[in-house]
Amino acid sequence: MIGSAYLAAEGFEGDLAEELRRARCRVSAWHGRLALSPDPPRHMAWALDIWTAPQEIAAPSVKAAADALRGIQRNWAGYAAAHHRRSTLVTERLPPVKARPLVFPEPAPQGHLGAWTLLTPDRLLASPTKTSPFVNGEVAFIEDREGPPSRAYLKLWEALTRLGRHPQPGESCLDLGASPGGWTWVLARLGAQVAAVDKAPLDPRIVAMPGVTVRQESAFGLEPRTEPPVDWLFSDVICYPARLLALVQRWIAAGAARNLVCTVKFQGETDHEVAAAFAAIEGAVVFHGAHNKHELTFARLAP
Repeated sequence: MIGSAYLAAEGFEGDLAEELRRARCRVSAWHGRLALSPDPPRHMAWALDIWTAPQEIAAPSVKAAADALRGIQRNWAGYAAAHHRRSTLVTERLPPVKARPLVFPEPAPQGHLGAWTLLTPDRLLASPTKTSPFVNGEVAFIEDREGPPSRAYLKLWEALTRLGRHPQPGESCLDLGASPGGWTWVLARLGAQVAAVDKAPLDPRIVAMPGVTVRQESAFGLEPRTEPPVDWLFSDVICYPARLLALVQRWIAAGAARNLVCTVKFQGETDHEVAAAFAAIEGAVVFHGAHNKHELTFARLAP
């Protein structure tokens, strides 16, 4: 009996496995990057997607597999960990899923989407519901290869898309660890007023954007209780996770930021205890996005 399934990003299966172990969520088997559990579904930060209602279905033929899926609902996304040719043939018999790249800040798709995989050539695992609206939890965007000074902007695009919120024109943002300016570029393009904080200089093109001011100082040298309150606090600072946790806790305690979005970057081994401490913050959302590297995104949004 499979009660839930958790899909890790490529290369991060070990982090998901450890998170599942710490949560005492049993894993009966791995199917590629998909962890199969007999337990009910639970949020796991290192899962790109969680299959919340998996069911095993006999699939003696390609037609039988496709007919079984169509008999449940219309829209399905396949995960082919094995049996690739047969999976392709099943997919060809299903209605096409238009997983086109998003144009940020376009919202995430609202259509219902299930997930399926062939466990064996004649046995299907299908979940009519899953946590991500994207195929295998991977959001793609129409990229801008000229404006931003680094590819870090994709990570923020994904975070804001997954959260379903983003700064509005005129809202105040503090971007900690801003250099070379990828996140500041995103925020300024949304029409926000951005104070970019970093000891290192920003790309001159970003400095010249309307609404951008630069503070060439340390993000950790700011005292939240004496700073003007901001609508949004962002951080992509490279630092040890425990140091970022202390910074976030100071800003929350001071009530100086209505919304927070930060990257928790791990250096060497993953610090699962600090990750759990971020998740334990009231109102926190913690996840590993498709554009994250060895890091998690932490967010805490105002109601």
